[in-house]
Amino acid sequence: MPKFFDSHCHIHEASNVADDGGVAGVWQKGGFTSTDQLINESIEAGVTHLLCVGCSLEDSRMAIELAQKNAHCFASIGIHPHEAKVHRTEAIKSEFASLATQDRVVAVGECGLDYFYDHSPKSAQIEMLEFQLDIAQQHGLPLVFHVREAFEDFWPIFDNFKHLRGVLHSFTSNRAVLDKALSRGLYVGLNGIMTFTKNSDQIDMARSVPLSKLLLETDAPFLTPTPYRGTICQPKHVVVTAEYLSDLRDEFLEEIAAATTQNAKELFRI
Repeated sequence: MPKFFDSHCHIHEASNVADDGGVAGVWQKGGFTSTDQLINESIEAGVTHLLCVGCSLEDSRMAIELAQKNAHCFASIGIHPHEAKVHRTEAIKSEFASLATQDRVVAVGECGLDYFYDHSPKSAQIEMLEFQLDIAQQHGLPLVFHVREAFEDFWPIFDNFKHLRGVLHSFTSNRAVLDKALSRGLYVGLNGIMTFTKNSDQIDMARSVPLSKLLLETDAPFLTPTPYRGTICQPKHVVVTAEYLSDLRDEFLEEIAAATTQNAKELFRI
């Protein structure tokens, strides 16, 4: 059986029963209140590595806690651009920065810029992005980027820092943006969106990502791939996206599994 790496999921929130909103609420509505079932079903499907991605200080702590308890999981600490305005205090920044040296932390993010929504002012988003780039640079960690309708501002900020490594999570842009990402050595994370998009530019882009720069992800519990639309996305569904890409790109499933797993291990130094 091919082995897969889900390079972006939020399963740590499934056990956050104290919160009935946000990501935790999505898991609860789907009947999930424990990470054990999610992880076990992933392993049965061949998804043996999972990166649990933090979006806030507390969320990052939960990702670390799960990763330290389960050998199949790893953690990325991040402050999502939506959360930027409430994480700007020096006390929170200091506490967040201290997480970078915790065991099983392999990346910083998801961090970036999101101009599609206005949950945080652009100035706050830029400040928190640069703060996290500094942390990643100091500790030699790769980054998990969330960039939505903001590449015009993102590239100059990225280029101000040296020797950054990372992945553009949930990448849905065109080949022109893809070329800019590849020229900077970034990896590209594709998920269930590819299975249901009708955008020809996105489909063309998915065909064009070099296998050496491709990562698979789910963003679970979001972005469930076809034919499971309407249900909660789980890490095991990364296989569905891989099967779709195998057909789209005319590549063997085993080839995609081996390459994307190795890419993730190299990027996150696992």
